[in-house]
Amino acid sequence: MSQLNDLESQQNDPSFANIWQELNWRGLVHVSTDEVELEKLLAGDPITYYCGFDPTAPSLHLGNLVQLLLMRRIQLAGHKPLGLVGGSTGLIGDPRPTAERTLNTKDTVSEWVGYLQAQVRRFLSFDGENAARMVNNLDWTAPLSAIDFLRDIGKHFRVGTMLRKDAVASRLSSDEGISYTEFSYQILQGMDYLQLFRDYGCVLQTGGSDQWGNLTSGTELIRKVDGKHVHALGTPLITNADGTKFGKSEGNAIWLDPEMCSPYAFYQFWLNTADADVAARLKVFTFLTRAEIEALEVSTAERPFAREGQRKLAFEVTSLVHGVEATEKVIAASAALFGGGDLAALDERTLVAATAELPSARIDADELGIVDLLVASGLSDSKSAARRTISEGGAYVNNSKVTDPDAVIPGSELLHGRYLLLRRGKKNLATVEVSAS
Repeated sequence: MSQLNDLESQQNDPSFANIWQELNWRGLVHVSTDEVELEKLLAGDPITYYCGFDPTAPSLHLGNLVQLLLMRRIQLAGHKPLGLVGGSTGLIGDPRPTAERTLNTKDTVSEWVGYLQAQVRRFLSFDGENAARMVNNLDWTAPLSAIDFLRDIGKHFRVGTMLRKDAVASRLSSDEGISYTEFSYQILQGMDYLQLFRDYGCVLQTGGSDQWGNLTSGTELIRKVDGKHVHALGTPLITNADGTKFGKSEGNAIWLDPEMCSPYAFYQFWLNTADADVAARLKVFTFLTRAEIEALEVSTAERPFAREGQRKLAFEVTSLVHGVEATEKVIAASAALFGGGDLAALDERTLVAATAELPSARIDADELGIVDLLVASGLSDSKSAARRTISEGGAYVNNSKVTDPDAVIPGSELLHGRYLLLRRGKKNLATVEVSAS
């Protein structure tokens, strides 16, 4: 489903000549191990690197998308990614700042592992000399006894150091406290890095900067156990220009699964990006060149009313996640809602998604009188108000103007045999779902 361009053609893009400088220009480096060494490493022979994703939900979200696209960029520079979906760490979950996680069943986590692996696969290439590989930390954690875990791994961790990790420290100072289960998470993640270093020669782990304590638990473990120096890179947490948390919509994460966040809602999220955030979002979430992004930055500053940057951002990211075809359907749906396209041409799923946030009503009626429809939908407060709207030329059904207050809408006008889109004036929309008789 991913619409990332062909790997070989992207590798010829001059943006990838120095991937470390490219990552810095895009604002993707917040914290790291030795920057000079990392730049040399990424400019040299292919290395193996990894990023982990825990199945604590049935889908990845926008925070994970930052890491997926980062992995893709490094792969395009010629390096070899390992996509780790944590079948074992997902049974625990990394400590949240405020409260203990609810543990999911083993069957649920196993099912979610499959979902997340499928999502990760869409963003990486599994062909060619630097083909990606998928790994699951349950493979090396499940056979390990508690005694072996404590003797071989646990003895290399110092409790004082573990207590100073940000996620742990914040929980210790909260009323909730922290269980030994979540406290041990950083040991498990450190063990993952050690295992991947030994099995694949992995020398770089990426993740969000809020995971820095977990990232460095691995680099320290490898140094203590095998005497080798490896690297970690933490991306900044993405926030809006006004300081609010990015990727939240009415308290809900923006998921990558279309069943949890429709392509229409996903597209609208990006389309609503504030002018001040457009350039930064284009750098992090698209593969547009510097010249393209700088041109859009100028357009946003000089012609903000055109919203060229937002439209390009929404198209690019929605295409990456849901595909060009789904994105074009979304754009067509947006236009059709206000008379700029053919409503009847929209498939039912796209129509429902596009109208999900509109006022709506369900009715069971043999006759669909326009006046009753306007009142039922809430577009008119009364029948007299509805008649006035119609007589003034402000009533529309499926984008067709209705001028007769006594008009009855035929059943043949129902979209997909059950829906009507009503409009009062230019911008007031509502939907009516008609029950089958």
